[in-house]
Amino acid sequence: MTDILMPALSPTMEEGILAKWHVKVGDTVSAGDVIAEIETDKATMEVEAVDEGTIEAILIEAGTEGVKVNTPIARLAGEGGSAAPAPQKAAEPAKAEAPKAEVAPVAAPAPVSAPAASSGARVAASPLARRLAEINKLDLKLLKGTGPHGRVIKRDIEEALKTGVGKAGSAPAAAAASEPRKVQSLEQLGIAPGSYDLVPLDGMRKVIARRLTDSFRDIPHFPLTIDIEIDNLLAARAKINTALESQGVKVSVNDIVIKAVALALKQVPEANASFTPEGIAMHHNADIAMAVAIDGGLITPIIRKAETKSLAQIAKETKDLAGRARDRKLKPEEFQGGTFSVSNLGMFGIKQFASIINEPQGCILSVGAGEQRPVVKGGQLAVATVMTVTLTCDHRVVDGSIGAKYITALKDLLQDPIKMLA
Repeated sequence: MTDILMPALSPTMEEGILAKWHVKVGDTVSAGDVIAEIETDKATMEVEAVDEGTIEAILIEAGTEGVKVNTPIARLAGEGGSAAPAPQKAAEPAKAEAPKAEVAPVAAPAPVSAPAASSGARVAASPLARRLAEINKLDLKLLKGTGPHGRVIKRDIEEALKTGVGKAGSAPAAAAASEPRKVQSLEQLGIAPGSYDLVPLDGMRKVIARRLTDSFRDIPHFPLTIDIEIDNLLAARAKINTALESQGVKVSVNDIVIKAVALALKQVPEANASFTPEGIAMHHNADIAMAVAIDGGLITPIIRKAETKSLAQIAKETKDLAGRARDRKLKPEEFQGGTFSVSNLGMFGIKQFASIINEPQGCILSVGAGEQRPVVKGGQLAVATVMTVTLTCDHRVVDGSIGAKYITALKDLLQDPIKMLA
């Protein structure tokens, strides 16, 4: 008899909605059978059984919100004595350091923080984690475990070594550093009770709030803004769409921007990088994440190896990914792991803005609306269609000269799209 645990279906998932059960008490399941649907902060995903057995009890009813990762959701009885759900192409199975009876995917890493108080009780930790803690002189009582049932595992030790948490005498500092800023209630700020409606935060909005707060606070970032004349781009787009009309494909300005962003990254590969504690990761491909607004927030599906794809391929992919993103039908690998982001608010008439970096990416490009503006050409006043773009850079990876070199290369491609064919 084994508890089936709430799996972590994405690195950012801490809780989810148990949307639907595909089984009931008494049903026999085999490995690979879909047993439930879980709604995460990003998508709705099916969960499969990894062993055979009989459903002995349903512990969490369908429709329950806020189910924490690793919470028992059902109980399975079977010959093997162990079974747990595994997400389709999602989190990796628990590593050898986790107990054998608990084979559900482990929770995504959470920020390491010191507990409010420690007792003399033995801390739950894997043998490997204990050995690493002893070697590195870390106090397990000061660490927050992210393994099953709060168990301290290897990745918690690695995170502690990166952040400096867990060293002797570091508890007060660690607690202070990990303590979130306390937000005053609206009543404390003078807003009368009953004068507003409170919409509860769903999983996606909680994750967005936490990740973007961390990014804006922790990443030393700076913006670079440039104006780009796009009359040639618009003319080229019209010709491209005429040529593709028989295929039912329509290329957007954003599709061309994505292609140009990817090609510019190949010209200036230093901008296609991520900061890590071990060094700067230089990415081999331009995997472009595009921001898509959905109900309750946004998601960034990824065009993989965009530098190798035609505009027709990119147009088909962006349309497909955006549609499935809005329906929350994306797979984790379709929105995780991009190397550079593009956020376009031009369709809303926004002239200029600066986005927050989508960590661990080193840059994000904010694209404004194309509009006719007066320009000076050869000393004469003229009118051109101009689009303002802003590149937000992680200064740990992309300094001013690299950022300027990159955005200049991007401008050159967008102002003269024929160069994308070179």
